[in-house]
Amino acid sequence: MSVLTAAADQSLCAPLPVLGKDVSVPLVTGGEVTYAALDYAASAPALQRVWDDVAAYAPYYGSVHRGAGYLSQLSTDLFENSRATVAEFLGCRADDQVIFTRSTTDSLNLLATAVPADCQVFVYETEHHASLLPWRDARVTYLDAPRTPAQAVETLERALAGRDPYGPALVCVTGASNVTGELWPVKELAAAAHAHGARIVLDAAQLAPHHPVDITELDVDWVAFSGHKLYAPFGSGVLAGRSDWLRAAEPYLAGGGASRKVARRADGGVEVEWHSTAARHEAGSPNVIGVYSIASACKALTEAGFENLVAREQRLVGAVRAGLAAIPEVKVLSLFGDDAPRVGVISFVVEGWNSSHFAAALSAEYGIGVRDGLFCAHPLVRTLLGGDPQEVGECGAPEAEPGERSLNAIRVSFGAGTPDEHIERFVRAVTELVSEGAQWKYRTEDGRCVPDRGAAAQL
Repeated sequence: MSVLTAAADQSLCAPLPVLGKDVSVPLVTGGEVTYAALDYAASAPALQRVWDDVAAYAPYYGSVHRGAGYLSQLSTDLFENSRATVAEFLGCRADDQVIFTRSTTDSLNLLATAVPADCQVFVYETEHHASLLPWRDARVTYLDAPRTPAQAVETLERALAGRDPYGPALVCVTGASNVTGELWPVKELAAAAHAHGARIVLDAAQLAPHHPVDITELDVDWVAFSGHKLYAPFGSGVLAGRSDWLRAAEPYLAGGGASRKVARRADGGVEVEWHSTAARHEAGSPNVIGVYSIASACKALTEAGFENLVAREQRLVGAVRAGLAAIPEVKVLSLFGDDAPRVGVISFVVEGWNSSHFAAALSAEYGIGVRDGLFCAHPLVRTLLGGDPQEVGECGAPEAEPGERSLNAIRVSFGAGTPDEHIERFVRAVTELVSEGAQWKYRTEDGRCVPDRGAAAQL
């Protein structure tokens, strides 16, 4: 009996059913195996519950807000009830707005258009590009990667102490790193920001699927996350939080739905009165199915019991970390050290291996899907690998031939739908590849490492 199986006997929490759990994929060495989806940090598989809820609604599909027909009214109720569900899931304050977007990236770009013109933004270099890059029209201060949670708070406090105390300021920080999985001291950072008259937005893309997020308890001003990481289909996201900056800003998109009144002016122009509610930034026909899928996922996670989900995931985290620690050639990447709390996101490098080559072998020979590259967090990965954070690199593209070292990493990530067997297979596969090598030859094709299908490919 494996360590994971023995521990599971003492746990009442089973993996949540997800789409694709029985999909088989071919192995380059022959035969097929059930696919082990261990790339949750990029996109988690949709929960079966979410898919079933969407399928049940689909025959009643209708355009929202302005239709007089039954289906339109039903869809409008479903859309707005979904907004209330998300607000409850996030512990929103009474006057907070929940705005539906396309993704975390879209949410943070929306907020970037709403910050006051003279706002100063503080962002750690450790951020994912979705939260590192949107602040193009603001004065941005980039903060060096801290090496402890306490140092993260100290770094922010020093930076805020040196700013113009009379201008608006915004701090942007991740809740859980998309590279290391480490939890950031969000509540302490929020307290530091507010003590210096700044606001704070939480990038919860990697936190919300793994851990409860409560805006009120954390005392953050905004939260952003994506549906496709929260076990919902692609194409939906959320920005939730304080309404004043959002009400004062020009609509993110101009068009129907955002406008309350439109009339021609005497001079031939157009006079527009924009909504002051969330609709102000939701122009066009909204993604009702995407919104409903997020609400369904929120309900499913809540009903499953986050405490149970977190406990099970921590068991998986422990198994992966223990398995990798037993392999001397493997180096796990970390900012805060081995004892730092983290979610199911772990990045590592293997001595003597190009990371893209290793990831390709995991897929082709074991049916395991992981991610390799810089994970759209280039400065952070460069820093963790001992490179220059200002060095240019391509996200996910190999920088060396198979077998040659490259300055990128391998990331394994998992969550509520991950079976124990996938974790056990992953640890076994890493151990075998390091000790025995790949069973197949690989080559670089179109920027990716792939199995060589030639007659002499097998080693």
